[in-house]
Amino acid sequence: MVRTESQSRPSEARSRLLKTASRVFYEEGIHAVGVDRIVAEAQVTRATFYRHFPSKESLVVAYLTETDHAVRDQVDTAVAAGLPAADTMRSVSTSITQAIKSPGFRGCPFLNAVAEYPDPDHPVHLAVLAHRQWFLDTVTALLAKIRELPSEPAARHFVMMRDGAMAAGSLFDPDLVCESFLLGVDALLDQVSRGLLTHE
Repeated sequence: MVRTESQSRPSEARSRLLKTASRVFYEEGIHAVGVDRIVAEAQVTRATFYRHFPSKESLVVAYLTETDHAVRDQVDTAVAAGLPAADTMRSVSTSITQAIKSPGFRGCPFLNAVAEYPDPDHPVHLAVLAHRQWFLDTVTALLAKIRELPSEPAARHFVMMRDGAMAAGSLFDPDLVCESFLLGVDALLDQVSRGLLTHE
């Protein structure tokens, strides 16, 4: 397939559009922000917008894809450190708490997005599900290295704790939320190491 100019090298205009959209979508909500607002703040024309993104929907999917890549990079960094699996899980958990404590935190961008796109067949909804399946699979694989037993039940438990912490972190004292989350992670890892939480 022949690559277009926009595919062969990064476009500054596309980067500005995506950066602007990522900020306002996360801060204000996706449906609350229109294309005109994004075009104005990114300082591009509508023609430029539609050259890079055929629709607002495609921009939303690109925003979630960029966010997905950022999370994958964090997990890859934790794995690349070569620590025992339990310590890798603690490192991943710490990166989650860092996000919760960051300025302007308003919850999980994926859960926020799926709340606005409840149709299970919508591309935005599917992008969220793909990210979450990757995360669940990754956690399942890490927990399986702690003890060679079925680990998906424990992984689902971890993901639910993560979801709860991300939701609570935007409502309550983030320090207390993160403390509770990390205590829960330690308890979960202890149960995994002792062969518990393996029921289907």
